[in-house]
Amino acid sequence: MVGGGEGAYIGNIHRIAARLDGQWDLVAGAFDVDPDKGRAFALSQGLDETRAYGDYQALIAGEAARADRVDAVAICTPNFTHYPIAKALIEAGFDVICEKPLTATLQDAIALEELARRSGRFVGVTYTYSGYPMVHEARVRIAAGEIGAVRTVQVEYSLEWMATAIEQQGNAQAAWRTDPTKNGRGGSIGDIGTHAYHLAGFVTGLTLESLTADLATFVDGRALDDNAHVMMRYDGGARGLLWSSQVALGNSNGVRLRVFGETGSFQWFQEQPNELVYQPLGGRVQLIKRGSDEVSMDAQVRMRTPPGHPEGYLEAFANLYAGFAEAIRARTAGRDPGLLGQNLPLAYDGLKGVAFVEAVVDSAESEQPVWLVPVAV
Repeated sequence: MVGGGEGAYIGNIHRIAARLDGQWDLVAGAFDVDPDKGRAFALSQGLDETRAYGDYQALIAGEAARADRVDAVAICTPNFTHYPIAKALIEAGFDVICEKPLTATLQDAIALEELARRSGRFVGVTYTYSGYPMVHEARVRIAAGEIGAVRTVQVEYSLEWMATAIEQQGNAQAAWRTDPTKNGRGGSIGDIGTHAYHLAGFVTGLTLESLTADLATFVDGRALDDNAHVMMRYDGGARGLLWSSQVALGNSNGVRLRVFGETGSFQWFQEQPNELVYQPLGGRVQLIKRGSDEVSMDAQVRMRTPPGHPEGYLEAFANLYAGFAEAIRARTAGRDPGLLGQNLPLAYDGLKGVAFVEAVVDSAESEQPVWLVPVAV
């Protein structure tokens, strides 16, 4: 792992998720920009001192020289560092698991995706919400035509944690997220809006054609948006609305997806992740529950406990790590991956997310609709 050391929320989530199914062991790391702090953290995690590195360059050099070198490296650093770290790892022959967004700029995202494709290295991107079983269930049912052609998609990701200027009060996580040189051009749209965008496309299978965006910065002193509204047009005529906000009081982690088709609709809320709400045309509302016999194999392979035992965020994150392990093993063995190793967020999905952020900011700044480049979306 690179980054994700002492006090880093997302690093601990990665470590828990990776270990949950016994598919990964954490054996090496460069955990902090301060080499001494990083090495101390590595030792606190039980790593051998010979694999407690001061920076990612030392990690690459040290692991490349070992017969038991790591199988993959997880990048848990701020956005602007993703590209140079991932590029160096891929060029050294390592597989990569990267936090989203893939990079801070579209140019870097295009270059990194091309490098991954040419090299044959695995690059997974942690769009967490595509790890939930009932998200896969909705995807399968929509692909099977259960609600007919999709007409409207509404997706949102609303948070309250940055409703005040906490970046000016010593909050390091908020500080880099509000700094354009570290976070990229998008504030809330880059940090959480990319999750919403990926979730909508993942479930519906729709390709975004164009968008019109309105960005707002409600907290004084910020250089990036903390609220975004995006109207979207998909290839084939479907319409979409996306809302991302870091200043929505009363919302702890308000991820919501609603998909309306010709003959029915599906609704999924992250705070009730074990249920999928289905409304057929002219019929009664149905609650499809995780663990029930009617759910697809795509959902079942991502479940661990019987019905009535809730599974949530950590399990969804772990599903990504288990899927990444399966995909890497399948590639090594020259076989097709099982269901768990399919429909994973990869480098191309990361590229699409960065292209989406760029298009949103371009639209907001020009106050004009933006047509997205097909190769990037």
